[in-house]
Amino acid sequence: MDAPVLPPAELYINRELSLLEFHHRVLEQARDSKIPLLERLRFLCISCTNLDEFFEVRVAALKQRLEIGAPAPGPDKMTPQRLLDEIRHRAINLVRDQYEVLNKTILPELSAEQIQFPQRSEWTEAKKNWLNHYFRDEVVPVLTPITLDPSRPFPRILNKSLNFIVRLQGKDAFGRRRHRAIVQAPRSLPRIIRLPERLTEQGCDAYVFLSSIIHAHVDDLFPGMTVEGCYQFRVTRNSNLYFDDEEVDDLVRALEGQLAASRYGAAVRLEVSKECPEDLCKFLLDHFSLERADLFSVDGPVNLNRLATVCDNGRRPDLCYPPFSPGMARELLTDENIFDILKKKNVLLHHPYQSFQPVIDFIATAASDPEVLAIKQTLYRTGADSPIVDHLVRAAKSGKEISVVIELMARFDEAQNIALANRLQEAGAHVVYGLVGYKTHAKMALVVRREQGKLRRYVHLGTGNYHRGTTRLYTDYGYLSSNRNLGEDVHKVFMQITSLTEAGNLVKIFTAPFNLFDQLIMRIERENEFAKTGKKAHVIVKINSLTEPKIIDALYKASSAGVKIDLIVRGICSLRPGVPGLSENIQVRSIIGRFLEHSRIYYFRNDGDEEYFCSSADWMDRNFFHRTETCFPIRQKPLKKRLMKDLCLFLADNCQAWVLQGDGSYIRLSPGKDKPVSAQQTLLNRLASTA
Repeated sequence: MDAPVLPPAELYINRELSLLEFHHRVLEQARDSKIPLLERLRFLCISCTNLDEFFEVRVAALKQRLEIGAPAPGPDKMTPQRLLDEIRHRAINLVRDQYEVLNKTILPELSAEQIQFPQRSEWTEAKKNWLNHYFRDEVVPVLTPITLDPSRPFPRILNKSLNFIVRLQGKDAFGRRRHRAIVQAPRSLPRIIRLPERLTEQGCDAYVFLSSIIHAHVDDLFPGMTVEGCYQFRVTRNSNLYFDDEEVDDLVRALEGQLAASRYGAAVRLEVSKECPEDLCKFLLDHFSLERADLFSVDGPVNLNRLATVCDNGRRPDLCYPPFSPGMARELLTDENIFDILKKKNVLLHHPYQSFQPVIDFIATAASDPEVLAIKQTLYRTGADSPIVDHLVRAAKSGKEISVVIELMARFDEAQNIALANRLQEAGAHVVYGLVGYKTHAKMALVVRREQGKLRRYVHLGTGNYHRGTTRLYTDYGYLSSNRNLGEDVHKVFMQITSLTEAGNLVKIFTAPFNLFDQLIMRIERENEFAKTGKKAHVIVKINSLTEPKIIDALYKASSAGVKIDLIVRGICSLRPGVPGLSENIQVRSIIGRFLEHSRIYYFRNDGDEEYFCSSADWMDRNFFHRTETCFPIRQKPLKKRLMKDLCLFLADNCQAWVLQGDGSYIRLSPGKDKPVSAQQTLLNRLASTA
């Protein structure tokens, strides 16, 4: 392999900057006039939510590294300070673009569609009267304005909450001069209020931000004093949870304590309305121990995420994606029992194009079947109202042996998972938590059934969570089988998680943190050897993120030997494609569309004896070495053919595909004079029932 033209540290794109590029691609969907208007608004909201999490988690971690003098965290060797400076530059531009899209594109187009957000200067007398009553009856009773003085210090500000800093002039009721006050908007109040139809033009929906209502009536909160200014602000805090593996003896109790504290973690970002004067900005920065670089002045509401309520109220379906009904797998279009079907053939499901209901029915049938003795399942994210959990509870109460591995550390779902664990335990299920430091990210379910005096295992393995809500929004594969070897492997993996003993002699499944990484490296190197001998060699990988440096190095080496490598990486990608002598045979593309691409597929040509795998694991350090993951083969010819057809469709997409350049930027593809190809729309047309 020739020496690459890049120095070693520059062989890799920084993961944080790559993640910001992903947030930019999401925002670009809000500009796309071919997408329905309310869906474009939703993409804008998603980009804002993504950026919030980026600061809560990634920027917060970088700031901590800087404080303790820790070295550069990634193989790119970018120092924390240099990286924070670059993040600020890109984030400032991203936030500017978000508000520009809102103010110059989305809001004017919504107004043209009779969805309006009247400014205070546009309120009629009738609107003012109604909003005055709303403020008096709904807002004032739950507000607690706090004038700052030595006995009333700055109140604790909740992570990402809406607040106002108020400049005052005059004396309070006790004859003392006051200059500043804080007003916190209660979380119990809606952030966007729809005006009654009688106050709007016929056929028009009008909305007012809670922040506008409070701003317009803030004088009423400080009688006897003059309000000289009122300005929104929002603080983003460090939401990382930290545990000492050797000190934690009760994970649930430790987690509950950490969750409460995380709402008031160290501040990492301050957002203020652009009208906020410099002296008040400095006052807020000083209070939250932030630097000027942490300040973001915005041209509008400080939390655009709340606009998603307008997308979700169902009042304008004409401005949303056309509805669809997930299709049913052909193998399941029968009155036969699911277990009888799986005795004859394996079933591959592709969500959301195909229904998730068969997976729910798999657990439901097992819960009711008197011949079923045990059900084992992993749960990472399930949602608050999970039918699968309902069936597991019912099965446990009926006396079946139910074992559930719940990952308490699923980020931002921790509290919900604690409640879920308690509910299952109360029903009599065995509940095991993921290990501290090793998240249980595998998606698998096992049913043990007595048939003709013998025990038989049925399994479901997936690339995504057992969450009915996200199965309508995320693309994932699910695999149902009664294969004996596969069932025994899944049983051994469950035993490993619960008993912490080694799962030896697995026949079909690869697992992390044990052999998955080595098996993938071996297969990439095998393609390398085929290419060296002049044989065709090809690797196709569809994942969410690619950051692990050793696997990137293996791909570089394979590319240099002539292996064709196609990577479909939705989010973070640290590999640089197209570098002469290093990665010129590697193409990286990202698909951003109606659904969040979440499925993981690995393909190796293997000199014609093609191998296909589906997995719960991305190609990141954390997935290979710090999580419990599964990777399972798809070996039936019709299913392999189907997976290749799907992969080729994503590689042909020229409507929703972005191609990664060697400098870390992305270029969006366009059909031009070619036939438009949208992978997601094609799969919808092929597998689902569209309106």
